[in-house]
Amino acid sequence: MRIISGTHKGIIIHAPKGLPVRPTTDRAKESLFNILENNFDFEKLTCLDLFSGTGNIAYEFCSRGANKVTSVDIDFGCIKFINETIEKHQFIQMTAVKKDVFSFINQCTDQFDIIFADAPYALDKLPTIPMVVFEKQLLNPNAWLIVEHQSNLDLSQQKYFFEKRNYGQSTFSFFKNS
Repeated sequence: MRIISGTHKGIIIHAPKGLPVRPTTDRAKESLFNILENNFDFEKLTCLDLFSGTGNIAYEFCSRGANKVTSVDIDFGCIKFINETIEKHQFIQMTAVKKDVFSFINQCTDQFDIIFADAPYALDKLPTIPMVVFEKQLLNPNAWLIVEHQSNLDLSQQKYFFEKRNYGQSTFSFFKNS
């Protein structure tokens, strides 16, 4: 995976083999961040990366100047790799949390400007993510939740949905609270 833009542009990060991950493709990630750059000032953002995996999305937020980035994943190997990458590339605004995502969001009292959730596509509870995020009031005013999911899943009937973008087998569904 590579960092597409920002202070760490062009850095290639090699995740160890055997991690239970499906990283967002560079094409989809670049498209996503083009959308975000047209709607947000990165230097003021507080971001939450759920099901962080390798940390691919979180590193891009850091490189582009996000103020605070929290990555959450339940896998020990993923969190170990993220912490090593944080240290190696001095992503001082980033924190990795080893925890079940649903436990984390149910206990979280912070609010965020962007929440990105890239759950395993086979996760039965994936469609409940928007409902829980909005019930727990985890988004600041005018903030976005972005859920990456398989293209055959339709989240467009859920409350707060406003747009989706397809990239092959992956889709980003966008939600906002205003």
